[in-house]
Amino acid sequence: MEKILIVEDEPDMLMGLKDNLQYEGYQITTATDGERALDLALNTCPDLILLDIMLPKLSGFEVCRQLRQKGMTMPIIMLTAKSQEVDKVVGLELGADDYITKPFSIRELLARIKAVLRRRQGTPQQIDSYQFGDVKVDFRKSAATKAGKQIELSHYEAGILRILITNKGEPISRNRILDEVWGYELYPTTRTIDNHVVKLRQKLEDDPHNPTHIITIHGMGYKFVD
Repeated sequence: MEKILIVEDEPDMLMGLKDNLQYEGYQITTATDGERALDLALNTCPDLILLDIMLPKLSGFEVCRQLRQKGMTMPIIMLTAKSQEVDKVVGLELGADDYITKPFSIRELLARIKAVLRRRQGTPQQIDSYQFGDVKVDFRKSAATKAGKQIELSHYEAGILRILITNKGEPISRNRILDEVWGYELYPTTRTIDNHVVKLRQKLEDDPHNPTHIITIHGMGYKFVD
């Protein structure tokens, strides 16, 4: 579960961002001034910071500058009501990864968050085929066999299975699966992943109700166990 620090001094904006990002499965910490934001960022090391520019005590620019000066490399997305090009340039020169101008849609912000996190995580090495138990998977054809019986996999089922197997043993968040399998432009809900996992288990597990390979990690996502 990725941790996001939201730094915003407008109460309504802060609450709206917090509620929406928690709904999407992110772990949220908040700050309403620059000094508190700097302290939280240094001590909790969030995976990403949403950083307003106009803040009490320390500006977002100064928070960003000090974090980068101290060697903190987590992605930072700057939030501001301003639209002047000079502000964007300053933020990016100080080390921000992206910039979004208020007002913005939550859908656009989520897309930006996913894109930045994906760039930071990198793209996992792709595999073309894999075998576990009596199952053989051919990712190029989105097909599999179980005990010699042919099984058709949908494009998305194969995509989910591929990312889980590529990172076997590692819990993979629903948000990461959405980003890497669907792409943020399509943006389905996390419930869509759960439905596809149910179908995968029905096709590949000996006992779909007690899976031994595609394991649920409660509050986060899934992992593959060989």
